[in-house]
Amino acid sequence: MARYRLSIHISPRRGILDPQGQAVSDALHSLGFPEVRDVRVGRYLVAEVDAATPDAARAQATAMCEKLLANPVTEDFAIAAVEPA
Repeated sequence: MARYRLSIHISPRRGILDPQGQAVSDALHSLGFPEVRDVRVGRYLVAEVDAATPDAARAQATAMCEKLLANPVTEDFAIAAVEPA
């Protein structure tokens, strides 16, 4: 059994209202960044898990997101990295 570090990104789905993202976008425009078109504010999580293989660690991360970490109705998630810890 090895320990793996998981990097997980969770963000609002397209089409879901993101007031925090809109506020950041508006602030960037007022600070002189008119080229910004869309901002989505989400969460970035890092977790360490014990697993037999990197694929098993990725499967654990997916199950954790589906059961708790991400709201399946309003959020998408991506497992950005699975690395030895």
